[in-house]
Amino acid sequence: MEKERLLELATQYKNESFSGRYIPVEDVNNFIAKFSEDQNRVIGKSVLGLPIYELHLGGGSIKVLMWSQMHGNETTTTKALIDFIGFLQSNSAEAKEILSKISFSFVVLLNPDGAKIYTRSNLNEIDLNRDAQLCSQPESRAFKKLYMEFQPDYCFNLHDQRTIFGVGEPAKPATISFLSPAFNEDRGVNENRIAGMQLIAYMNKSLQQIIPNQVGRYDDGFNLNCVGDTLQNLGIPTILFEAGHFEDDYEREETRKLILIALLKGSWGLSNKTHKHINYKDYFTIPENKKCFYDVILRNVGRQNIDLAIQYKETLKRNKIIFVPFLETLGCLKAYVGHKEMDVSGKKVIINRKEEWSEITEIQELSVDGKECLVNLTKA
Repeated sequence: MEKERLLELATQYKNESFSGRYIPVEDVNNFIAKFSEDQNRVIGKSVLGLPIYELHLGGGSIKVLMWSQMHGNETTTTKALIDFIGFLQSNSAEAKEILSKISFSFVVLLNPDGAKIYTRSNLNEIDLNRDAQLCSQPESRAFKKLYMEFQPDYCFNLHDQRTIFGVGEPAKPATISFLSPAFNEDRGVNENRIAGMQLIAYMNKSLQQIIPNQVGRYDDGFNLNCVGDTLQNLGIPTILFEAGHFEDDYEREETRKLILIALLKGSWGLSNKTHKHINYKDYFTIPENKKCFYDVILRNVGRQNIDLAIQYKETLKRNKIIFVPFLETLGCLKAYVGHKEMDVSGKKVIINRKEEWSEITEIQELSVDGKECLVNLTKA
């Protein structure tokens, strides 16, 4: 699949029923329920007793397991996965080719309790991505049973990452980051890890044509409690997808499209083995992402010309995510970049209607007008 075709498919198969940052669990379940009984099944239940569904598509010999929303507040890849499933249901030549070579197992929503209240952890406040060894939670046990039964040849572990991550010099937003996780403490490279590296490099080749210098490589520190590291340790090539920030795209609809492009390209490569022609060392040319962004930076504040960083907190209100700004830190922030930056030199910065402030607090109003910069805060 070439750039033009990938962009065409990514636009054509966007499911308009799913948008924004919050996706009701019922909407996902209704989407899965439309498939036949031999294609979907309940593999377990959450702490709250909500069903966790697996969807099976395709009849090929290559087995690929994909899951999203292991963290309940990471919905971008859920939207992209739903779009990808819609593509597979189409009559396109590419979809037929992929389904003839690959058998897919999808868990579109692994953490329904966390998704319902938009939290990273499950109802017991356990991070499921740190529960791979203990499997103390019903969601973890259901997922382990699935991959032990399915015996996948490849795993796609789909996540969101925060807006703080950037890549390159000068830094750009890390719109997508990948990782072929380590399988041991030494972060060694073996055949299974190489397989993941090849596929990542293959997807990155297309993404660089669309978002040049906005693809990062995630840190590969080994933690056997993490699901990806556990699967890699078991000898299953595993790829971590991290959906990040794209300029002016806090709803992550553009990032959603780019994740879909990666899924299309990756599945196409697996189906015809074209990714095998890629040198795995190209994976290491992808720069590591770094924490170098804030949502907003006010530059040259006050007589000391300090910088003030503002970060948005995602808050669920009436089934919609509200982006609430908070004063994150202040000082010399020359090493950091703002997704939005304002030079307020010569302007009076007023917070809570005062000119002196120190608390890390919620911002109720942010505006720059004439000689004043009004930052109206209340304590969090």
